[in-house]
Amino acid sequence: MVEIRTVDAAAILPEDHRDAILIGRVWSKSEDGPCPVLLKDGVLYDLSRLAPTVSELLEKHDLVDRLSDTLQFAALGAFEAFLDGSAGQLLSPNDIQAVKAAGVTFADSMLERVIEEQAKGDPQRAQDIRGRLAPVLGDSLKGVEAGSEKAAEVKRLLQEMGLWSQYLEVGIGPDAEIFSKAQPMSSVGCGSLIGVHPKSQWNNPEPEVVLAVTSDGRIVGAALGNDVNLRDFEGRSALLLSKAKDNNASCSIGPFIRLFDGNFTLDDVKQAQISLLVEGEDGFSMTGVSPMQAISRTPENLVSQLLNRDHQYPDGAVFFLGTMFAPVKDRHGPGLGFTHAKGDRVEISSPRLGKLINWVASTSDCPEWTFGTTALMRNLAKRGLL
Repeated sequence: MVEIRTVDAAAILPEDHRDAILIGRVWSKSEDGPCPVLLKDGVLYDLSRLAPTVSELLEKHDLVDRLSDTLQFAALGAFEAFLDGSAGQLLSPNDIQAVKAAGVTFADSMLERVIEEQAKGDPQRAQDIRGRLAPVLGDSLKGVEAGSEKAAEVKRLLQEMGLWSQYLEVGIGPDAEIFSKAQPMSSVGCGSLIGVHPKSQWNNPEPEVVLAVTSDGRIVGAALGNDVNLRDFEGRSALLLSKAKDNNASCSIGPFIRLFDGNFTLDDVKQAQISLLVEGEDGFSMTGVSPMQAISRTPENLVSQLLNRDHQYPDGAVFFLGTMFAPVKDRHGPGLGFTHAKGDRVEISSPRLGKLINWVASTSDCPEWTFGTTALMRNLAKRGLL
């Protein structure tokens, strides 16, 4: 078993947290259940009477104004008390929303997905394939806008070279790859264990921005996310995507959803840099940066493909935007690239969204997910919130 560590409150908050509207979710011992919360000046305020779920809370058009006066909300306690476990636990800031993700949205990740496909999930073949494909695909994909006339020209060129791939189709073609990352209520929060399937020998974290999207398509805030990925599973067959993505504790979101207001907007998200730090108990370390400016589709375009007249999400969605970071640093031997080890500390950060910190364990060693939507409804009814 992996020992669970605690995280420091000051370390995980945005650098300008005093000016931020931070919505989260905690399990409160005093309330005996999950509570939507607002963090202000180190104190967590219970928003359950305003809305019993984060999903319903985010649907309110005047939410920013309604949160301006904390005196109307009951204080649950100090933030630190939910990080050290004395008052409860910090949960993922979403609840019954759909958990969706866009894939292959950065040129570098497109290249790595093609390599996975060509390697058939074998990390030992990846280095050779990368050496052959990178000079061609790397140069061809730089600066190409997905769905554009230029993208169509690149497609024709690569088809003539025999290099076209299903991953390139969703990467620069007109239709984005959008899939279900996890089930509603199954995401874990900052400070929790994240799970890697024990059969996987080639896997990695995926540091991403996660948008909070309402049922009518409004983008109302953003958080950090880790779309834990099994490269060998997906590389064997794209039809194994669900097995590569949706596993016990394999989706982490947090530490908070930062609402858009006069101090923080979607334009700030578009300029953000998402950093990754992996530190292993074996002394291994790895860093990386995913600049949102390098994304091949705008967040608005991706959301319009997620939610529209042809596909609705009545409880809203939290939406991973993809990553350009596919780690290739050798860990367990030359040419084998990166894969996780039990006990890895994974830190995903961005100055204005804070830090999402988790520790890696086998999915079978992570706590089982037992508190689903039915349990939530029963809990809220018992507490008089429905």
